[in-house]
Amino acid sequence: MAAPMEVAVCTDSTAQLWTCVVWELHSGANLLTYRGGQAGPRGLALLNGEYLLAAQLGKNYISVWELQRKDQLQQKIMCPGPVTCVTTAPNGLYVLAGITESIYLWEVSTGNLLVILSRHYQDVSCLKFTGDSSHFISGSKDCLVLAWSLCSVLQVDPSRIPAPRHVWSHHTLPVTDVHCGFGGPLARVATASLDQTVKLWEVSSGELLLSVLFDVAVMAVTMDLAEHHMFCGGSDGSIFQVDLCTRAAQREQSFQPEQEPGKVFRGHRNQVTCLSVSTDGSVLLSGSHDETVRLWDVQSKQCIRTVTLKGPVTNAAIVLAPISMLSSDFRPSLPLPHFNKHLLGAEHGDEPRRGGLTLRLGLHQQGSEPSYLGRLEQLQAVMCNTLEKGGQDQLRVRVSELEDEVRNLRKINRDLFDFSTHIITRPSK
Repeated sequence: MAAPMEVAVCTDSTAQLWTCVVWELHSGANLLTYRGGQAGPRGLALLNGEYLLAAQLGKNYISVWELQRKDQLQQKIMCPGPVTCVTTAPNGLYVLAGITESIYLWEVSTGNLLVILSRHYQDVSCLKFTGDSSHFISGSKDCLVLAWSLCSVLQVDPSRIPAPRHVWSHHTLPVTDVHCGFGGPLARVATASLDQTVKLWEVSSGELLLSVLFDVAVMAVTMDLAEHHMFCGGSDGSIFQVDLCTRAAQREQSFQPEQEPGKVFRGHRNQVTCLSVSTDGSVLLSGSHDETVRLWDVQSKQCIRTVTLKGPVTNAAIVLAPISMLSSDFRPSLPLPHFNKHLLGAEHGDEPRRGGLTLRLGLHQQGSEPSYLGRLEQLQAVMCNTLEKGGQDQLRVRVSELEDEVRNLRKINRDLFDFSTHIITRPSK
């Protein structure tokens, strides 16, 4: 069986020829281009291997394409303000967007806006989910990095303001980039800032593991899959490699390029805006304001390919190509619903959407109506009360009616459980 193909997905700020281009990583051959707007920094995301999302630069909407219908814009997700960044949950169930200083969370299956988080004081600059979709990280121009538990955000009492699991306030200037490693709730998170530092955090404990000081502001950060190396893109065009497994044990460290000459990638003439590492860790992709995307050999630090775009590079990432990207006959398993712009949908001016199915797990805990199991317990109590009152003929009829209803409720409850487990455990394509 052939190994999955790795592709580079890139955007620039001018979009003269296209909004987004996809090219094969090792041959450099163009595979796909998407047209329709300008994607902003940290504003590109794949949804469930079926759709491409691009937050439009300085605009109040997110463009959506089917991966194979590249010349036809499928939908615009309208937002109440300029979108500063966007990301999607790896399980394909949620879309997350930074809109000025707030974070908006949508449910993909229904298009419902589930929650608006307003704990930042300035524009949200970057958002990332952990690999298991259990947590997400937000960085902002207010110098704060917040770690959120998705479960806590979704289950919060409507009368209470959702609170992040961790507040990381060690940066002293705006946060420019965030990278989440593997491990879900045990993952490590790297954050970059204009304060010339990159910091490494632990999601489970919230502890600061490492802080590295550079001579220039750091605009982008990433790690290889094994988390042996951390790559940091500087405002001067340099890319610094920090070896996480061989450095001294001190928490506060400085990176001296003259003392580590074999750890610097040189070639860009302007600030590095984005970084990404191939699956095997052998190749590094970088984008820059010098209007080029470069492919580097990690071991030798040599540039092995340069792709020139028409403007400053806003997004550049290495991804495993989904089957929908390579098959011209592929179509999404389900169409995207209309995404609501406001909480509670129609009450705030959004048109109600009819004909869909909304599955709400745990609705009985919200006090809106009893669950089927609760109704079953009530019926059993009624049966017991009826037995105590006598009246054998009426009792038999009533018992027969109640038993029929109990069987019906059991079937409904079992069907709902089977349906919900099928949706939750369905593997992503």
